[in-house]
Amino acid sequence: MKKVLFGAMAFSIFLSGSAIAMPTDSIELELDPIVVSALRWQRPKKESPQRIIAITPQQARFQNPQTTADLLGISGEVFIQKSQLGGGSPMIRGCATNRLLYAIDGIRMNTAIFRSGNLQNVISIDPFSLEKTEVLFGPSSVGYGSDAMGGVMSFTTKQAQLSKTNQWLATGSATVRHSSANNERTGHFDVNVGGGQWAFLSSISSFHFGDLRQGSHGPTEYLKPLLVQRQDGKDIAIDNPNPLMQSPSGYSQINLMQKVRFKPSDTWDLQYAFHYSETSDYDRYDRHTRLRKGIPRYGEWKYGPQTWMLNQLTAAHNDSTLFYDQLCLRIGVQRFGESRIDRGWNKNIRTTTREKVDAYSFNADFSKTLSKSVAVYYGTEYVCNNVHSQGEATDIISGKTEAAPSRYPQAIWQSGAAHLQAVYKYSSSLNIEAGIRYNIYQLQADFSNHNMELSFSPRQINRKGALTGNIGIALRLAPDWQFSLNASRGFRTPNVDDMDKLYESVANCVVVPNPNLKSEYAHSIEASISKKVANVLSMEMAAYYTHISNAMVRRDFRFNGQDSIFFKGEKQKVLAIQNTAAAYVYGLHFNAKAYLPMGFELSTQLNWQQGKEELESGTYSPLRHAAPFFGKAALTYALDKFQMELYTLFQGKRDHSDMPEEEKTKTEMYALDANGKVYAPSWMTINLKAQYRASTNLWLNVGIENISDLRYRYYSSGISAPGRNFTASVSYNF
Repeated sequence: MKKVLFGAMAFSIFLSGSAIAMPTDSIELELDPIVVSALRWQRPKKESPQRIIAITPQQARFQNPQTTADLLGISGEVFIQKSQLGGGSPMIRGCATNRLLYAIDGIRMNTAIFRSGNLQNVISIDPFSLEKTEVLFGPSSVGYGSDAMGGVMSFTTKQAQLSKTNQWLATGSATVRHSSANNERTGHFDVNVGGGQWAFLSSISSFHFGDLRQGSHGPTEYLKPLLVQRQDGKDIAIDNPNPLMQSPSGYSQINLMQKVRFKPSDTWDLQYAFHYSETSDYDRYDRHTRLRKGIPRYGEWKYGPQTWMLNQLTAAHNDSTLFYDQLCLRIGVQRFGESRIDRGWNKNIRTTTREKVDAYSFNADFSKTLSKSVAVYYGTEYVCNNVHSQGEATDIISGKTEAAPSRYPQAIWQSGAAHLQAVYKYSSSLNIEAGIRYNIYQLQADFSNHNMELSFSPRQINRKGALTGNIGIALRLAPDWQFSLNASRGFRTPNVDDMDKLYESVANCVVVPNPNLKSEYAHSIEASISKKVANVLSMEMAAYYTHISNAMVRRDFRFNGQDSIFFKGEKQKVLAIQNTAAAYVYGLHFNAKAYLPMGFELSTQLNWQQGKEELESGTYSPLRHAAPFFGKAALTYALDKFQMELYTLFQGKRDHSDMPEEEKTKTEMYALDANGKVYAPSWMTINLKAQYRASTNLWLNVGIENISDLRYRYYSSGISAPGRNFTASVSYNF
């Protein structure tokens, strides 16, 4: 960590003395009234005691990320883990996966099968469709409910635009992009047709990624020396002709969006939205690097197509009434599909599990200004997830298929909630905010499709409640000073994945259902201070501490009185998710931006955190999802139609002694130290991007990422990041 921190600082100092550079940071540090979607309503950022960052379309166009996961990562504030190229699992303040919440235009994306293992759902969101991306740091359960323990990623998609003149007007955009490291071929097109009351927006994006090439210089453990082939009815391992090629890792994806907007009056605004995303099959790369006695552990391991469909109807009413000034009703109908396909080395049985979730949601959000000093935000929410799961086993020699244990039971997960938030403007410089939310949830599960003897009733009903709240202040000490203090309680109710799953986790271990889980809670306190020095420098620092109680963790378990069972033809140790642990995480965010002469800007984002979780023995281990020290430093130059950024991304070292216990056995994912033990090396990349606006409507983007061709991996990742990568794109607006 010290080497990376020193290197990042040295890089910043070097850039500040040079003459190149910047203004496209993803982080807004100015104390001006930036509008954010706190409390599920648009309001000035300076009024919120919670730390929030926003990524605008202009910043996204310049950064030119391949996926929405990459868009979050390039901010320098959100750590992204990847197990395969078709992935991206955000980590925020020691929380990840189902301890973070995704919201699309105010609709909850998290489902009852969001797991504690790494999630890839964020890649279903089309980065070309986004109008704005916001990250709310820390527990946000008052506004967003279960899972919002570490933070919320709120994605606002483009809105169908009405004509300002009552005459029909057509606008649109098109983009093509190529990246060399994985032979990316991406195309996007959207068109908006708007009149005085009606508007229609159509969008389509197509992505194709080949196998990813990693860098030439770095740990040899990351190389891919072997490839698996099937010859004469047997799996064989052959030498990889190019060990830098991470094969198999390529995949493709298509995204569609259609919006219809009707504004019958000045007070009512109605909108229907349709989103659809589908990937091809894609291999889980880290499983293909797992060896047993020097040969691959698996003959096959891949995900089937990941699909997501959202139908959304939104009705907004802006009019002063007795109960509200603004009303927003949202109805969401989503369908998620995923599958897993695996086969052991030289085994003839291929196991497939398929999951579908039908997710229904209704939100009613109200805002009311009671006086010049007091405003309230309140609402209700209902969510229902219907989980369908099936398993099958196929003999690849005979072609015979029969039923096999499913990953989940057939289940219905429901949640109902009411929430209230009050904002008191004591003066023009002091805001006080407090809120409360009560959730009640119910899980009905039928385990009969697991096709195995169970030690509990095959039909389970679990019904419990959860209470959460927050209180905070935002104090504007002077026009260029702001101080915020926020205390909050977040929660996560056990879902189907926590309570009822059956799957192979790590080698020789199987996770079995446990219907006796309760909610886990995160209690957090955060303080931040922002300072702007004239028009020369702006800085922000935030410190936080979060304690997680009733933590749901995977531990040894006894199933039917036994500590092991036969699963997929092998005797495996039994594990289950249990409320048997506590955890805590604390850390610092530091951001700074210096405004230099002649269009230059210098910026940096630094993130440091430490976390511990309780083990079965009562001792503590480093928290798995507490990322090592990481961040970004950049120098940007902008002049008229030209913009350029020279930046570095970096991560600190994590020694073996600082590795979480569950990571210490994953030799396929990490480098090895002098003692042959796993650790996560530090790294720092140098990158250059440029954008030229050739005309009012035409943008040209080029970039060189990882200029030194470093071979590196983000902590906890099973696939290496791209090696030297040349990117180019052309965008045209009409």
